[in-house]
Amino acid sequence: MDIETPIIETDGLTKYYGDVPGIIDLDLSVIKGEVFGFLGPNGAGKTTTIRLLLNFLFPTSGSARVLGLDVVRDSLEIRRRIGYLPGDLALYDTMTARELFLYFSNLRKMDTTARVAELAERFDLDLDRKIKDYSTGNRQKVGLVNAFMHDPELLILDEPTVGLDPLVQQEFQALVTDTKAAGRTMFLSSHILSEVDRVADRAGIVREGRLVAVDTIEAFKAKAHATVALRFAAAVPPDEFLKCEGVVNVATRHDDALLVITVAGSVDAVIKTAAKYHVESISTRDGELEEVFLSYYSGSTHGR
Repeated sequence: MDIETPIIETDGLTKYYGDVPGIIDLDLSVIKGEVFGFLGPNGAGKTTTIRLLLNFLFPTSGSARVLGLDVVRDSLEIRRRIGYLPGDLALYDTMTARELFLYFSNLRKMDTTARVAELAERFDLDLDRKIKDYSTGNRQKVGLVNAFMHDPELLILDEPTVGLDPLVQQEFQALVTDTKAAGRTMFLSSHILSEVDRVADRAGIVREGRLVAVDTIEAFKAKAHATVALRFAAAVPPDEFLKCEGVVNVATRHDDALLVITVAGSVDAVIKTAAKYHVESISTRDGELEEVFLSYYSGSTHGR
């Protein structure tokens, strides 16, 4: 498959549950080797989309292709070649993790023993306990190992870090980085913005069943407001900074010797204006992905 060929491609993909929309007219393209974040609150349509891609649901209209294959006609071949972590993870509770991984490895006719051992060590997972005896976090680790153990060319992960403690979340993020470096593709559905911010190249935002924005993480964050705090040796005129390109607000402290400036876009004009005065200190905070995300939801009601 050529590197420019989409690994996931949808065309007007739509699913209704009776009169209730799950996802509507989804046009999406995920390119080989990228980590794509699929963002939205619970009920926005993320899981519906994944289930359509895996042919667990039939679309009301539209079409989709995964790995160049039709999701309805070629669903078995698609599932063989991907790694999948469902949001509603169900496991064989009477098996140990080792037995579970061996079972799925045999279905794929692959020897994953070494890779399972590596991943289990990475996630500090005891392979010889019954799954029914695991905590929620350890069950999630089992799901992650099962998704990654055969080094699939595409991973589809639905809320992958639910139940994981912060250290394991960091290890997961490192695994995503390693997987991307190996040239594989990841479609990561999440409502945890910090997670997507750290690992994704691009993201799509879903609102009430519709894809409302797709862009790089950097481009999304560039739309957010940065904050520049400037402490001067003496008072300066705040109005001069209000004239700077991109400045949204100027708040004053300590008799105008400290200015807290909110900027949309580049802070270049603010810094050049500040250079006219004696600056004692400067601190900046870049725009956050969360700010942009919430801007797409202000005043909205969430769908299914």
